[in-house]
Amino acid sequence: MSTFLSGVAVLLSTLALGCSGYVAYEVFTLRQTLNASNTVSNTIPTQVPSPTATTSPQVTISPSLATATTSAISPGQFVQPAFGKKAEVELLSAKRIKDPETGNRDVVNLQMRIRRLATDGVAASDIISVPITTARNPETSVTYKGVALDRSTGSVSLFQVRPQASADAYIWLRVPDGVNNLDVFVPDTAAFKNVPISN
Repeated sequence: MSTFLSGVAVLLSTLALGCSGYVAYEVFTLRQTLNASNTVSNTIPTQVPSPTATTSPQVTISPSLATATTSAISPGQFVQPAFGKKAEVELLSAKRIKDPETGNRDVVNLQMRIRRLATDGVAASDIISVPITTARNPETSVTYKGVALDRSTGSVSLFQVRPQASADAYIWLRVPDGVNNLDVFVPDTAAFKNVPISN
């Protein structure tokens, strides 16, 4: 009888061992599957931007075209000395805008950068009077003046600008629609010839 019971006990323990081994194998397989799915889910975010990366050249091309059409002046294209060699004036843009009072597009917003070059010898009277800047039609020689004194940043004193520093300024000029180029005359500065107007 004891032999029979011991045989049954051995059989049951063998079955239990086999079942526990099978369960352990299933758990191991399940864990591997979960790890694999986690790896896939972790790699998906890095793969998702790749379609946008292929379309990104189109996105970067359109702004460059936009800036090319809205800014007709290239950096450093229009630079002239002022007060001899004490300073230089660079035209940043000449953009046609709508007059907020009349609604007509007969105003050009002329933006410039005035840079002091001299380290000494600059007098308090070395002032660039931006509000009296004028322009001329290179084809008809008709002269255009500023819209109003409050449509300008005012005068720039070189004496108050540190050497190698600069000050930005602007003026609105009354220029009829249809004029696409200007000769610009900033006081005490060499003339700018054939400056294009961007729309």
